[in-house]
Amino acid sequence: MKVFHSDAQAGHAPRGYAIGGEVVAARETPERIDALLAALRGAGHAVLAPSAHGIEPLRRLHTDDYLEFLRTAHARWRETFPSGPRSEWVLPYAFPNRHMDARPGSVLGQAGWHLSSTTVPIGAGTWAAIQGAADCALDGADALLAGDREAYALCRPPGHHAYADVGAGFCYVNNAAVAAERIAPTRGRVAILDVDVHHGNGTQGLFYERADVLFVSVHADPDAGFPFFAGRSDETGRGAGAGFNLNLPLPAGTKDAGWLDAVGTAAAAVRRFDPAALVVSLGFDAFERDPSALLAVSTEAFRACGRTVGALGLQTLLVQEGGYAVDALGTNLLAFLDGFRGARR
Repeated sequence: MKVFHSDAQAGHAPRGYAIGGEVVAARETPERIDALLAALRGAGHAVLAPSAHGIEPLRRLHTDDYLEFLRTAHARWRETFPSGPRSEWVLPYAFPNRHMDARPGSVLGQAGWHLSSTTVPIGAGTWAAIQGAADCALDGADALLAGDREAYALCRPPGHHAYADVGAGFCYVNNAAVAAERIAPTRGRVAILDVDVHHGNGTQGLFYERADVLFVSVHADPDAGFPFFAGRSDETGRGAGAGFNLNLPLPAGTKDAGWLDAVGTAAAAVRRFDPAALVVSLGFDAFERDPSALLAVSTEAFRACGRTVGALGLQTLLVQEGGYAVDALGTNLLAFLDGFRGARR
């Protein structure tokens, strides 16, 4: 299996976020990728640097003003705060609500317009990391288009919470969606299966009115945790996309049996859709020791999930999303890959 990883991803190293009324240490850190890389290399997987695809493929799903903000925000912020503790990171502190729709011109206002929480700070190396992650997803998509049965894009920052013009939940550009959009014009129907513990609200939003991309998400009940405002079972698509969005929210604390039952339901929906290719938003934060503490899934459940996904027999791109129990990430990834590849032999 081809594995794609960009060294630029290490340049995004946030220190912390304001979550739940307190400032907490950053969870989405370079150490996550270090752990996954060590496991992959230890298992004999070759890791490839991606090609530089530039901004054009991102413009198919993300707006020009949003991409320009991501690209320039840090330099503009430094002009506003040339020194002191506020100068290092772009951090929004005021956000529009549903009664506000006047787009701001300053970088301070644009930070709150384009970044919907404090969990998406922008530092000096963030844009390069965003592009590096997207390049991995695009190279993975290109590998499938070239005939590979499977590929793995080791993306960081993750992407599934990113909308066309808004980032949140550690996510800036929607890597899985960009990959699906790369494949669909050539191959036709693409399915995205999201098994991250958090609902892939950005991915849902990007394809909610389209019939050529099925989105299926297995996640914790959004009333129990982020993203709170999307992910219910009655969100099934709109217009041409009606019936092509399936959410399978699970009660907080759900363990292996309930999670795997939902994964099986998701796989059956993918099979009925009969796509030309499958993109998996692969999160490991449903793990029983993950600090997200929303579900309680074991390593063996990730192996079984891999078998279910592999048994679909589709060309498959795995795109890394969340997972924050760093000491277990490598073990959980290798378990998933063992099940996935074993089902395809």
